[in-house]
Amino acid sequence: MGEVQLVGKTANTPERAIGEAPNQAVQVGGVVVARAGGGDYKPWMPRIWSGITLGPWLRLLARNRFRIAPHRLPMALIITTLAALVNSPSSWVQRLIYGRRIARTKIDPHPIFVVGHWRTGTTFLHELLVADPRHASPTSYQCFAPGHFLVSRSWLGKVAEILAPRHRPQDDMPFSLDNPQEDEFALCNLGIPSPYWTMAFPNHPPQCQQYIDMEGLTSAQLERWKRGLYGFLQAVTFATGKRLVLKSPAHLGRIRVLVELFPKAKFVHIYREPLTVFASTMNLWRRFYRDQGLQRPSYEGLEDYVLETFNRLYRAFERDRLLLAPNQLAEVRFETLVANPIGEMERIYRELDLGPFDLARPAVEKLLEGRKDYKPNRFSVAEETRRKVRESWGWFAVKYGYPEP
Repeated sequence: MGEVQLVGKTANTPERAIGEAPNQAVQVGGVVVARAGGGDYKPWMPRIWSGITLGPWLRLLARNRFRIAPHRLPMALIITTLAALVNSPSSWVQRLIYGRRIARTKIDPHPIFVVGHWRTGTTFLHELLVADPRHASPTSYQCFAPGHFLVSRSWLGKVAEILAPRHRPQDDMPFSLDNPQEDEFALCNLGIPSPYWTMAFPNHPPQCQQYIDMEGLTSAQLERWKRGLYGFLQAVTFATGKRLVLKSPAHLGRIRVLVELFPKAKFVHIYREPLTVFASTMNLWRRFYRDQGLQRPSYEGLEDYVLETFNRLYRAFERDRLLLAPNQLAEVRFETLVANPIGEMERIYRELDLGPFDLARPAVEKLLEGRKDYKPNRFSVAEETRRKVRESWGWFAVKYGYPEP
Protein backbone atom coordinates (compact mmCIF):
# COMPACT_ATOMS: atom_id res chain seq x y z
CA MET A 1 0.00 0.00 0.00
CA GLY A 2 1.70 3.19 -1.19
CA GLU A 3 0.52 6.68 -0.49
CA VAL A 4 2.97 9.06 -2.14
CA GLN A 5 5.21 8.90 -5.18
CA LEU A 6 7.88 11.44 -6.05
CA VAL A 7 8.24 12.26 -9.73
CA GLY A 8 10.47 14.51 -11.78
CA LYS A 9 11.16 18.17 -11.19
CA THR A 10 8.75 20.94 -10.38
CA ALA A 11 6.52 22.56 -12.96
CA ASN A 12 5.21 26.10 -12.98
CA THR A 13 1.64 25.32 -11.96
CA PRO A 14 -0.17 27.96 -9.90
CA GLU A 15 -2.41 27.27 -6.91
CA ARG A 16 -6.05 27.27 -7.95
CA ALA A 17 -9.01 28.73 -6.14
CA ILE A 18 -11.78 26.75 -4.47
CA GLY A 19 -13.41 24.35 -6.89
CA GLU A 20 -10.26 22.85 -8.43
CA ALA A 21 -10.63 19.52 -10.15
CA PRO A 22 -9.43 16.70 -7.86
CA ASN A 23 -7.08 15.12 -10.42
CA GLN A 24 -5.46 18.30 -11.74
CA ALA A 25 -1.96 19.31 -10.65
CA VAL A 26 -1.48 22.20 -8.22
CA GLN A 27 1.62 23.82 -6.76
CA VAL A 28 2.43 25.26 -3.36
CA GLY A 29 5.96 26.49 -2.83
CA GLY A 30 8.39 24.03 -4.35
CA VAL A 31 5.93 21.10 -4.36
CA VAL A 32 3.65 20.16 -7.25
CA VAL A 33 0.79 17.83 -6.36
CA ALA A 34 -0.64 15.57 -9.06
CA ARG A 35 -3.89 14.45 -7.46
CA ALA A 36 -4.62 10.73 -7.68
CA GLY A 37 -7.83 10.73 -5.72
CA GLY A 38 -9.77 12.37 -2.95
CA GLY A 39 -12.83 14.51 -3.47
CA ASP A 40 -13.15 18.24 -3.73
CA TYR A 41 -14.57 19.97 -0.65
CA LYS A 42 -17.96 21.44 -1.54
CA PRO A 43 -19.25 24.61 0.14
CA TRP A 44 -22.11 22.79 1.88
CA MET A 45 -19.96 20.07 3.46
CA PRO A 46 -19.42 20.20 7.23
CA ARG A 47 -16.22 21.86 8.38
CA ILE A 48 -13.94 20.93 11.26
CA TRP A 49 -15.51 23.75 13.24
CA SER A 50 -19.12 22.70 12.63
CA GLY A 51 -19.38 21.09 16.08
CA ILE A 52 -17.82 23.88 18.13
CA THR A 53 -19.84 25.63 20.84
CA LEU A 54 -20.48 29.35 20.81
CA GLY A 55 -18.01 30.48 23.47
CA PRO A 56 -14.88 28.88 21.98
CA TRP A 57 -15.96 29.92 18.47
CA LEU A 58 -16.37 33.57 19.39
CA ARG A 59 -13.06 33.53 21.27
CA LEU A 60 -11.31 32.11 18.21
CA LEU A 61 -12.80 34.82 16.00
CA ALA A 62 -11.95 37.56 18.50
CA ARG A 63 -8.42 36.23 18.89
CA ASN A 64 -7.98 36.86 15.16
CA ARG A 65 -9.88 40.19 15.19
CA PHE A 66 -12.69 38.79 13.03
CA ARG A 67 -10.51 39.11 9.91
CA ILE A 68 -12.72 36.89 7.77
CA ALA A 69 -12.46 37.05 3.99
CA PRO A 70 -15.72 38.26 2.38
CA HIS A 71 -16.21 35.02 0.42
CA ARG A 72 -15.98 33.09 3.73
CA LEU A 73 -18.63 35.08 5.57
CA PRO A 74 -21.41 32.59 4.68
CA MET A 75 -19.33 29.77 6.14
CA ALA A 76 -18.65 31.78 9.30
CA LEU A 77 -22.35 32.61 9.62
CA ILE A 78 -23.37 28.94 9.27
CA ILE A 79 -20.87 27.84 11.94
CA THR A 80 -21.95 30.64 14.28
CA THR A 81 -25.59 29.65 13.85
CA LEU A 82 -24.81 25.98 14.53
CA ALA A 83 -22.74 26.93 17.57
CA ALA A 84 -25.50 29.08 19.06
CA LEU A 85 -28.61 27.08 18.18
CA VAL A 86 -27.37 23.47 18.08
CA ASN A 87 -23.96 22.83 19.63
CA SER A 88 -24.18 24.87 22.82
CA PRO A 89 -27.71 23.71 23.80
CA SER A 90 -26.85 20.09 22.94
CA SER A 91 -23.72 20.29 25.08
CA TRP A 92 -25.78 21.54 28.02
CA VAL A 93 -28.16 18.60 27.56
CA GLN A 94 -25.28 16.09 27.48
CA ARG A 95 -23.79 17.52 30.66
CA LEU A 96 -27.18 17.40 32.35
CA ILE A 97 -27.88 13.78 31.39
CA TYR A 98 -24.43 12.20 31.41
CA GLY A 99 -22.10 14.64 33.19
CA ARG A 100 -21.83 12.79 36.49
CA ARG A 101 -21.49 9.36 34.92
CA ILE A 102 -18.76 10.61 32.56
CA ALA A 103 -16.89 12.20 35.48
CA ARG A 104 -16.91 8.83 37.30
CA THR A 105 -15.62 6.90 34.27
CA LYS A 106 -12.16 5.37 34.71
CA ILE A 107 -9.82 5.12 31.75
CA ASP A 108 -8.41 1.67 32.38
CA PRO A 109 -6.41 0.18 30.78
CA HIS A 110 -4.51 3.28 29.76
CA PRO A 111 -4.62 4.24 26.07
CA ILE A 112 -2.38 3.24 23.19
CA PHE A 113 -0.99 6.30 21.40
CA VAL A 114 0.02 6.26 17.73
CA VAL A 115 2.67 8.97 17.39
CA GLY A 116 4.34 10.19 14.24
CA HIS A 117 4.62 13.28 12.10
CA TRP A 118 1.80 14.12 9.73
CA ARG A 119 1.73 11.94 6.59
CA THR A 120 3.89 9.16 8.01
CA GLY A 121 1.12 6.56 7.95
CA THR A 122 -0.39 7.36 11.34
CA THR A 123 -3.93 6.96 10.01
CA PHE A 124 -3.17 3.56 8.48
CA LEU A 125 -1.55 2.30 11.68
CA HIS A 126 -4.34 3.79 13.79
CA GLU A 127 -6.98 1.93 11.81
CA LEU A 128 -5.04 -1.34 12.01
CA LEU A 129 -4.91 -1.10 15.81
CA VAL A 130 -8.55 -0.03 16.13
CA ALA A 131 -9.63 -3.00 14.00
CA ASP A 132 -8.94 -5.15 17.07
CA PRO A 133 -12.38 -5.79 18.65
CA ARG A 134 -10.85 -5.14 22.08
CA HIS A 135 -9.97 -1.57 21.06
CA ALA A 136 -11.89 1.61 20.29
CA SER A 137 -11.07 5.11 19.15
CA PRO A 138 -12.77 8.50 19.06
CA THR A 139 -14.73 8.63 15.82
CA SER A 140 -14.87 11.54 13.41
CA TYR A 141 -18.29 12.51 14.72
CA GLN A 142 -17.14 12.36 18.34
CA CYS A 143 -14.12 14.56 17.57
CA PHE A 144 -16.08 17.08 15.52
CA ALA A 145 -18.92 17.26 18.08
CA PRO A 146 -17.05 16.47 21.31
CA GLY A 147 -19.43 18.29 23.62
CA HIS A 148 -22.64 16.54 22.63
CA PHE A 149 -21.97 13.37 20.60
CA LEU A 150 -23.73 11.18 23.18
CA VAL A 151 -27.05 12.96 22.67
CA SER A 152 -26.79 14.08 19.02
CA ARG A 153 -25.29 11.20 17.02
CA SER A 154 -28.68 9.59 16.34
CA TRP A 155 -30.20 12.70 14.72
CA LEU A 156 -27.64 15.38 13.89
CA GLY A 157 -25.19 12.71 12.82
CA LYS A 158 -27.65 11.48 10.21
CA VAL A 159 -27.72 14.91 8.59
CA ALA A 160 -23.93 15.20 8.75
CA GLU A 161 -23.56 11.79 7.09
CA ILE A 162 -25.51 13.00 4.06
CA LEU A 163 -23.39 16.14 3.70
CA ALA A 164 -19.97 14.73 4.56
CA PRO A 165 -17.43 13.75 1.85
CA ARG A 166 -16.81 10.09 1.06
CA HIS A 167 -13.02 10.52 0.86
CA ARG A 168 -10.59 12.72 2.73
CA PRO A 169 -9.87 15.84 0.67
CA GLN A 170 -6.09 15.48 0.97
CA ASP A 171 -5.90 11.91 -0.37
CA ASP A 172 -7.94 8.90 -1.46
CA MET A 173 -8.51 7.44 2.01
CA PRO A 174 -12.18 6.63 2.70
CA PHE A 175 -13.92 8.99 5.10
CA SER A 176 -16.83 8.22 7.40
CA LEU A 177 -18.17 9.85 10.53
CA ASP A 178 -17.59 6.51 12.26
CA ASN A 179 -13.93 6.24 11.19
CA PRO A 180 -11.20 6.61 13.85
CA GLN A 181 -10.18 10.25 14.11
CA GLU A 182 -7.57 12.54 15.67
CA ASP A 183 -8.46 13.67 19.17
CA GLU A 184 -6.76 17.01 18.36
CA PHE A 185 -9.93 18.04 16.50
CA ALA A 186 -11.93 17.42 19.66
CA LEU A 187 -9.63 19.72 21.62
CA CYS A 188 -10.17 22.44 18.99
CA ASN A 189 -13.94 22.21 19.27
CA LEU A 190 -13.82 22.15 23.07
CA GLY A 191 -11.95 25.45 23.04
CA ILE A 192 -8.68 23.91 24.23
CA PRO A 193 -5.76 25.74 22.55
CA SER A 194 -4.30 23.80 19.64
CA PRO A 195 -1.88 24.43 16.77
CA TYR A 196 -4.79 23.42 14.52
CA TRP A 197 -6.40 26.81 15.19
CA THR A 198 -3.96 28.05 12.54
CA MET A 199 -6.22 26.43 9.94
CA ALA A 200 -9.02 28.90 10.67
CA PHE A 201 -6.88 31.96 9.93
CA PRO A 202 -4.03 30.65 7.74
CA ASN A 203 -2.66 34.08 6.81
CA HIS A 204 -2.00 34.96 10.44
CA PRO A 205 1.14 33.77 12.27
CA PRO A 206 0.92 30.09 13.38
CA GLN A 207 -1.14 29.85 16.55
CA CYS A 208 -0.61 28.05 19.87
CA GLN A 209 2.79 26.70 18.86
CA GLN A 210 3.76 26.08 22.48
CA TYR A 211 1.19 23.26 22.46
CA ILE A 212 3.32 21.36 19.92
CA ASP A 213 5.86 20.39 22.58
CA MET A 214 4.07 21.77 25.68
CA GLU A 215 7.02 24.04 26.42
CA GLY A 216 6.55 27.51 27.89
CA LEU A 217 3.06 26.86 29.25
CA THR A 218 1.96 28.09 32.65
CA SER A 219 0.85 25.50 35.17
CA ALA A 220 -2.75 26.70 34.69
CA GLN A 221 -2.53 26.30 30.90
CA LEU A 222 -1.04 22.84 31.23
CA GLU A 223 -3.70 21.69 33.70
CA ARG A 224 -6.48 23.05 31.52
CA TRP A 225 -5.12 21.08 28.54
CA LYS A 226 -4.87 17.91 30.60
CA ARG A 227 -8.42 18.29 31.92
CA GLY A 228 -9.76 18.92 28.44
CA LEU A 229 -8.15 15.82 26.94
CA TYR A 230 -8.93 13.60 29.92
CA GLY A 231 -12.57 14.69 30.08
CA PHE A 232 -13.09 14.00 26.39
CA LEU A 233 -11.49 10.56 26.69
CA GLN A 234 -13.70 9.80 29.68
CA ALA A 235 -16.75 10.50 27.50
CA VAL A 236 -15.44 8.25 24.71
CA THR A 237 -14.61 5.49 27.21
CA PHE A 238 -18.09 5.84 28.71
CA ALA A 239 -19.54 5.36 25.20
CA THR A 240 -17.35 2.42 24.17
CA GLY A 241 -16.18 0.60 27.30
CA LYS A 242 -12.99 -0.43 25.49
CA ARG A 243 -9.30 0.40 25.56
CA LEU A 244 -8.70 3.53 23.51
CA VAL A 245 -6.25 3.86 20.64
CA LEU A 246 -5.46 7.52 20.06
CA LYS A 247 -3.74 9.31 17.22
CA SER A 248 -2.64 12.89 16.85
CA PRO A 249 0.62 13.86 15.13
CA ALA A 250 1.02 16.66 17.66
CA HIS A 251 1.23 14.02 20.42
CA LEU A 252 4.70 13.17 19.09
CA GLY A 253 5.98 16.16 21.04
CA ARG A 254 3.84 15.56 24.15
CA ILE A 255 5.15 12.25 25.49
CA ARG A 256 6.11 13.76 28.84
CA VAL A 257 2.65 15.21 29.48
CA LEU A 258 0.83 12.13 28.22
CA VAL A 259 2.84 9.89 30.57
CA GLU A 260 1.92 12.19 33.45
CA LEU A 261 -1.74 11.61 32.59
CA PHE A 262 -1.39 7.91 31.76
CA PRO A 263 1.71 6.33 33.35
CA LYS A 264 0.93 2.90 31.86
CA ALA A 265 0.14 4.13 28.34
CA LYS A 266 1.64 2.41 25.30
CA PHE A 267 3.17 4.27 22.34
CA VAL A 268 3.75 3.22 18.73
CA HIS A 269 6.06 5.55 16.81
CA ILE A 270 5.80 5.40 13.02
CA TYR A 271 8.26 7.15 10.72
CA ARG A 272 8.77 7.52 6.98
CA GLU A 273 11.16 8.70 4.26
CA PRO A 274 11.54 12.44 4.90
CA LEU A 275 11.19 13.98 1.44
CA THR A 276 7.90 12.16 0.93
CA VAL A 277 6.75 13.35 4.35
CA PHE A 278 7.62 16.95 3.49
CA ALA A 279 5.82 16.95 0.13
CA SER A 280 2.74 15.25 1.52
CA THR A 281 2.60 17.55 4.55
CA MET A 282 2.71 20.59 2.27
CA ASN A 283 -0.30 19.18 0.44
CA LEU A 284 -2.08 18.43 3.72
CA TRP A 285 -1.83 22.01 4.99
CA ARG A 286 -2.69 23.38 1.56
CA ARG A 287 -6.00 21.50 1.61
CA PHE A 288 -6.77 22.23 5.24
CA TYR A 289 -6.03 25.95 4.87
CA ARG A 290 -8.08 26.15 1.71
CA ASP A 291 -11.04 24.06 2.84
CA GLN A 292 -11.24 24.95 6.53
CA GLY A 293 -9.93 28.52 6.64
CA LEU A 294 -11.86 31.76 6.97
CA GLN A 295 -9.35 33.48 4.68
CA ARG A 296 -8.06 32.87 1.18
CA PRO A 297 -4.66 31.36 2.06
CA SER A 298 -1.44 32.83 0.68
CA TYR A 299 0.71 29.91 1.98
CA GLU A 300 3.46 32.39 2.76
CA GLY A 301 6.15 30.77 4.91
CA LEU A 302 4.54 27.32 4.73
CA GLU A 303 7.73 25.51 3.69
CA ASP A 304 9.67 26.92 6.64
CA TYR A 305 6.79 26.17 9.01
CA VAL A 306 6.72 22.50 7.97
CA LEU A 307 10.50 22.18 8.33
CA GLU A 308 10.62 23.88 11.73
CA THR A 309 7.62 22.02 13.19
CA PHE A 310 9.11 18.63 12.26
CA ASN A 311 12.33 19.44 14.12
CA ARG A 312 10.47 20.87 17.11
CA LEU A 313 8.37 17.71 17.44
CA TYR A 314 11.35 15.41 17.16
CA ARG A 315 13.48 17.35 19.61
CA ALA A 316 10.79 16.75 22.21
CA PHE A 317 10.25 13.12 21.20
CA GLU A 318 13.91 12.14 21.26
CA ARG A 319 14.24 13.74 24.70
CA ASP A 320 11.10 12.26 26.25
CA ARG A 321 11.22 8.75 24.84
CA LEU A 322 13.73 8.04 27.62
CA LEU A 323 10.81 8.25 30.08
CA LEU A 324 9.26 5.10 28.60
CA ALA A 325 9.90 1.51 29.66
CA PRO A 326 10.89 -0.99 26.93
CA ASN A 327 7.36 -2.43 26.81
CA GLN A 328 5.82 1.03 26.43
CA LEU A 329 7.33 2.00 23.07
CA ALA A 330 7.39 0.17 19.75
CA GLU A 331 8.65 1.69 16.52
CA VAL A 332 7.69 0.87 12.95
CA ARG A 333 8.99 2.03 9.60
CA PHE A 334 6.13 2.99 7.28
CA GLU A 335 7.66 1.25 4.27
CA THR A 336 8.07 -1.98 6.25
CA LEU A 337 4.52 -1.79 7.61
CA VAL A 338 3.13 -1.44 4.08
CA ALA A 339 5.22 -4.35 2.81
CA ASN A 340 4.40 -6.69 5.70
CA PRO A 341 1.46 -5.37 7.74
CA ILE A 342 0.58 -8.63 9.49
CA GLY A 343 4.14 -9.35 10.51
CA GLU A 344 4.70 -5.83 11.81
CA MET A 345 1.43 -5.84 13.73
CA GLU A 346 2.36 -9.15 15.37
CA ARG A 347 5.69 -7.63 16.41
CA ILE A 348 4.04 -4.49 17.82
CA TYR A 349 1.60 -6.59 19.86
CA ARG A 350 4.45 -8.69 21.19
CA GLU A 351 6.74 -5.77 22.11
CA LEU A 352 3.95 -3.83 23.86
CA ASP A 353 2.32 -6.81 25.59
CA LEU A 354 -1.05 -6.06 23.97
CA GLY A 355 -2.29 -9.62 24.21
CA PRO A 356 -2.65 -12.26 21.48
CA PHE A 357 -2.69 -10.79 17.99
CA ASP A 358 -4.71 -13.75 16.70
CA LEU A 359 -7.84 -12.17 18.20
CA ALA A 360 -7.31 -9.11 15.98
CA ARG A 361 -6.01 -10.87 12.86
CA PRO A 362 -9.35 -11.49 11.05
CA ALA A 363 -10.45 -7.86 11.39
CA VAL A 364 -7.02 -6.56 10.38
CA GLU A 365 -6.98 -8.79 7.30
CA LYS A 366 -10.45 -7.56 6.34
CA LEU A 367 -9.34 -3.94 6.64
CA LEU A 368 -6.27 -4.60 4.51
CA GLU A 369 -8.45 -6.17 1.83
CA GLY A 370 -10.54 -3.03 1.71
CA ARG A 371 -7.45 -0.83 1.23
CA LYS A 372 -5.87 -2.78 -1.63
CA ASP A 373 -7.19 -0.40 -4.31
CA TYR A 374 -5.87 2.73 -2.61
CA LYS A 375 -4.26 5.17 -5.06
CA PRO A 376 -1.42 7.37 -3.81
CA ASN A 377 -0.89 11.04 -4.56
CA ARG A 378 2.15 11.88 -6.66
CA PHE A 379 4.49 14.77 -5.97
CA SER A 380 7.24 16.62 -7.78
CA VAL A 381 9.68 18.58 -5.62
CA ALA A 382 11.88 21.43 -6.87
CA GLU A 383 15.63 21.01 -6.45
CA GLU A 384 15.88 24.10 -4.21
CA THR A 385 13.20 22.68 -1.94
CA ARG A 386 14.95 19.31 -1.82
CA ARG A 387 18.09 21.14 -0.69
CA LYS A 388 16.17 22.84 2.15
CA VAL A 389 14.73 19.52 3.29
CA ARG A 390 18.17 17.92 3.18
CA GLU A 391 19.72 20.70 5.26
CA SER A 392 16.91 20.72 7.84
CA TRP A 393 16.05 17.04 8.13
CA GLY A 394 19.30 15.34 7.10
CA TRP A 395 19.91 14.34 10.73
CA PHE A 396 16.63 12.39 10.70
CA ALA A 397 17.55 10.54 7.50
CA VAL A 398 20.85 9.45 9.06
CA LYS A 399 19.33 8.42 12.39
CA TYR A 400 16.49 6.43 10.89
CA GLY A 401 18.38 4.87 8.00
CA TYR A 402 17.14 6.77 4.94
CA PRO A 403 19.16 8.27 2.09
CA GLU A 404 19.53 12.02 2.50
CA PRO A 405 16.75 13.80 0.55
